[in-house]
Amino acid sequence: MLFEFDEDQQLLRATVRDVLSKECPPALVRSVADQGVDPMPLWRTYAELGWTELTGTSEAVELAIVLEELGRATDPTPYLATMTWFAPLVAGVTDGSAAGDGETGTAVFDGVSAHLDPHGDGAWILDGTAHHVLDGDRADWFAVVTDAGVFTVPAADATVHRTEAFDPLLHVADVSFWQVRVPAARRVEADVELARDIALTGLALTMVGACRRVLELTLDHVRTREQFGVPIGSFQAVKHKAVDMHVAIERATALAYFAALTLAEEDPRRATAAAMAKAAAGECTSLVFESGFQLFGGMGFTWENDLQFALKRALAGELLLGGADVHRARIAAALLDGPATAGDQPAKERHAAAV
Repeated sequence: MLFEFDEDQQLLRATVRDVLSKECPPALVRSVADQGVDPMPLWRTYAELGWTELTGTSEAVELAIVLEELGRATDPTPYLATMTWFAPLVAGVTDGSAAGDGETGTAVFDGVSAHLDPHGDGAWILDGTAHHVLDGDRADWFAVVTDAGVFTVPAADATVHRTEAFDPLLHVADVSFWQVRVPAARRVEADVELARDIALTGLALTMVGACRRVLELTLDHVRTREQFGVPIGSFQAVKHKAVDMHVAIERATALAYFAALTLAEEDPRRATAAAMAKAAAGECTSLVFESGFQLFGGMGFTWENDLQFALKRALAGELLLGGADVHRARIAAALLDGPATAGDQPAKERHAAAV
């Protein structure tokens, strides 16, 4: 099926790409990676532009456009975690703070338990450790998912240890809660399964954007790198690999935007669509990673080459919230459960897009 952006979405995409070319160029990305430059002024720019206000599921396609472009630019801010991990679980946090006001946040999906405070004032006690929490070391708030519900917890109440990640620009941390007392007012109602689907879709879109950047850099290289007096891009074997990369990216893009559309339309197929998007993005990443390095040759392994940033962003996304194999198994389980799980109601194909 063919998807097309409407006029407003085309304008949004052009605007986001233009802003990122000026505010988040490769030189800034490299300075954050090499020199530890603070990327938070860039986060504040996103907030001023209104990109942090795309929190409703009805705006899922618009958020998808922003996320793909941020993946392409290798965004070094906590936008992905705040908008697709934290925001879906909490519309706002106690004391008037919210992601839309410039606060950052992330979600703790596993590893923490909750029980009522025995003193009987309605408070809850959180205990446990969550591993591989996206942007756990620079979040202002945590949305902590437990069997007893979802709790919003300020970062000051947690013990956080940043861990080494494949992508140095994508922060990952272990987050621990030891007898952390949370007031009853910070227990919120949330659709955790929907939040997971949004998080998966967000990762898929980011990975797709990063893979697209790898292809762009690879095509620039094979058009200018010469062997035997001609560009290596003129060789049939090189063309075939470039086409394979393009096809994989287009397939993953289509599935990622379809997942966003099911969210926007409250389509019951959203869980399967999110799993399909994450699986396809992971498979795309594997192919693009291998082919990109092969076509670049030894130059692709050098620190001076910007190829590394996009490749690392895509592969880091594959390592979060389950890889392609995990989500293929999830899809199989959904199909075996029958149409009631997969959903009979098609999404309204009127305004989402894959290129």
